[in-house]
This record gives sequence, C-alpha cells and structure tokens, in this order.
Amino acid sequence: MAKRIKPNLSLAQIINMSMGFLGIQMAFGLQNGNASRILANFGADVHELSWFWLVAPITGLLVQPIIGHMGDNTWSPLGRRKPYFLIGAVLCAVGLVFLPNAASVTAMMGASVLLLAVIFLAMMDASINVAMEPFRALVGDMLPKHQGTLGFSVQTILIGIGAVIGSEMPNWLTKMGVSNVAPEGYVADNVIYAFYVGAAVLIISILYTVLSTREYSPQEFADFSDDEPNLEKSKFSDIFKDFAKIPPLMKKLGAVQFFSWFALFTMWVFTTSALATHHFGLAPDDTKSLEFNKAGDLTGHLFGLYNLFAIPFAFLLTPIAKAIGKKQTHALALFCGGLGLISMFFIKDTGMLWISMVGLGFAWASILAMPYAMLIDAIPLRKMGVYMGIFNFFIVIPQIINGIFGGPIVKNLFGNMAIDYVVVGGICMLIAAAVTMFLIKNDPDESPQELQEEIQQVHF
Repeated sequence: MAKRIKPNLSLAQIINMSMGFLGIQMAFGLQNGNASRILANFGADVHELSWFWLVAPITGLLVQPIIGHMGDNTWSPLGRRKPYFLIGAVLCAVGLVFLPNAASVTAMMGASVLLLAVIFLAMMDASINVAMEPFRALVGDMLPKHQGTLGFSVQTILIGIGAVIGSEMPNWLTKMGVSNVAPEGYVADNVIYAFYVGAAVLIISILYTVLSTREYSPQEFADFSDDEPNLEKSKFSDIFKDFAKIPPLMKKLGAVQFFSWFALFTMWVFTTSALATHHFGLAPDDTKSLEFNKAGDLTGHLFGLYNLFAIPFAFLLTPIAKAIGKKQTHALALFCGGLGLISMFFIKDTGMLWISMVGLGFAWASILAMPYAMLIDAIPLRKMGVYMGIFNFFIVIPQIINGIFGGPIVKNLFGNMAIDYVVVGGICMLIAAAVTMFLIKNDPDESPQELQEEIQQVHF
C-alpha cells in the first residue's frame, strides 16, 4: 500500500504547535543575558565563568538524545512529544525561581552559594533541553517536508519574541523603578523579578501548545513513514546504532554547527565582562559596582536586540532560500554574524552597538532554522526525535570545549580582557560560513538522488 502524504498545516496550526518555544526561549534569554552576571554577583571571577557555564552543554549532551529516543517511542493519551513539554516546563520554572535566589536559599541551608547556583543552573538547562528537543522533532513529525523551512522559521520568530522579552525584562523593570543594584553577595531585584515573570510565561505558553495541538496517532505515523509500518518500541541501546549511522549531510552540517556554536557560547559567556572592561573601563575584578550592573543591563539589551532583529530575518529566510539556496542563505547569515561580533571591538560608543546586533540577528535566525530545514530531508520519520537529539552533539561539544579552555585563554592570553575573545568568536563564525559554502555541496531539494542515498543509509 502506498504511503499517505502528510497534509499541509495552516499557519495558525504551525503557530499553535510552536507557541511553547516562546516561553522556552524567554527562559533561555534570561539565562543567557544574566547567568554570568548572577555568578559574578555570587563571587565568580571572569576566568571561571566558562567553567560554570559548562553545565549547560553537558546537560544537553546527556539529555537531548535520551529524550529524543524516548519521544520516538512514547505513545500516551496526551501525545508523543507533549508529555516532555510539560515535564520540562515545570522543572525549568522551578530553576527560574531559585537560581537568582540561590544566596537566600544558601543562608537557610548553609551550602556554598556558587555550588547551589550551579545546581539550579543545571536544573534549568536540563529542563530546557527536555522541552526543547521535542519541539524540534514535532516539526518533523507534523509537517510535510516542503513546509519544513516554514515550520522552523515560525519557531525562530517565536524564539525571537521570547528571547527579546527575556533579555530585555531586567532592563524594562529597571526603567519601571525596580532596583538594579545588587547587595553584596546577592542578585539585584530587577533580575529576580524578571525570572519570576519568565517562569509564569513558560508555563502558560507550554500549556497553550499542549491544549491547542493534536499529534498524529501511531497508525498515522506508520502510514506517513517511508519505512515499512513498525510500531514496536526500539531499545535504549539503539541510540548507539543510530549514532553510528548518522546521515552524511548531518556530519557536514555538524562541522558548521561546531564553529557557529563555539562563537555563540563565547558571546553569551563573555559579553558582560567584555562590555565592563572594554566599553565601561572597569577593572576585570570589578563585579560589584553600579557600572558593572549597567554593563549587565546593557548585555541583556543587546541580546534582546539581536533576537529582535532575528524576527524579520526569519520571515525572509524562506524567500531568500528559494532564491539563492539554503546553504547560500546560511553562509551569508553566518558571515554577517561574524562581522557583527568582530565589530564590537571597534565600536566604542555603546549607543552604536546595535549595529553589531543586526548581523548577529541574521545569523541567529538562520542558525535556528536553516540547519534543521536541511536536515529533516535526510532523516526517516520514525527516527526524527533521536536524530534531532544526536544532532545536538554538534551544538554542545563546541560549547564544552570552549567552556574548558575559554576561561584560561581569556586570563592567560588576553589578560582578562574578554573583548579579545569575543573577536575570536567572530572569526569562528566566519569559518562556519566558509565551511557551509565549501563542504556542503548541494541543498537536498536540489539533489534528489543524493537525498535518497542518504535516507537509505539510515533506514534499517
């Protein structure tokens, strides 16, 4: 019997199934813009920050392929992916509430404040990964392949909106009169209240997706699959077999992801310190002053801007990709992002740093959409979750490497002047653009024979 073709989904349906990403990315934006600031408030030195940030990629490395595998084999009354949305949202909300309050919890428990902060940060990261990976897989589950770019572009738009709100929330609260001055050993009120808002939005947006989206049944998945119908659950050990048979396209995209996410991790970890020393003229160990907290607020504002600029670029990704090809679109975006990071060194006027964020917005929009839009063409439907989780290896491994060596490099090579390492991140993004152009030969849509060969290699 010929397989059924998945029906097209309306724009409203795609938005509904992706709405939870708004809350997830608001939490992610709050973490990216404020984790280094929070850890510095708790006493961490600049060269130690990347070590504390290691909890994020390590939890992603462990959690995402496991959750992907479990999601591929979950058939509950609630759905295939939705149970993981809910579990991740609840646990992440707990982390959002407790991370900025780690000092208060420490006072009651008598534990190390930095240790407790890292535990709460790990809880947030693990929970974000539990919720995020199934959203990626849901696009592959629900949409026909020709709607893949649209699906990931919609996710990128919602990611941008959530990240703008999360990144800007502390700055907005400051303008509303909430204090942004941190008492000795504690976190400023504007950050604490921003994390409370993030927890509420996360829960509400996830519930919206759960209640508004119906996932396909096991039989429907079998009818849509290119494989012979097979509703049996695979074993946990099959993850290793899946990893051994990753499609060639995933390996090529993995090289691109390595340099892209090395650059992003550099930006997220070291921007606050880079602004404090290079733009505000502070000493590297000055983490308690009002000026340092202004640098922290500015970091959130700039991160909000690049996410804001990513929104219109997300609308443009589909027409640009149709005009010049997916790999050319991604390479152009990464090139602009690399120039954006490097330009932060040369733009001394903080009021003009928005220019740097334009290029980063283009890169961020493409990083969140184009690799996945290219990848889903080469992944069999019944393995969508586990392969999305495995693809995450190429995101977290560069962050782990950067986390281990980034701090010592900033301390010993750059004299704790983090802006120099931000420039290194920009160079890495330029390398990612070059790899995209010269390693990835064709868009899958432009080479049907190559696509069929890659799919056959993972149909087993």
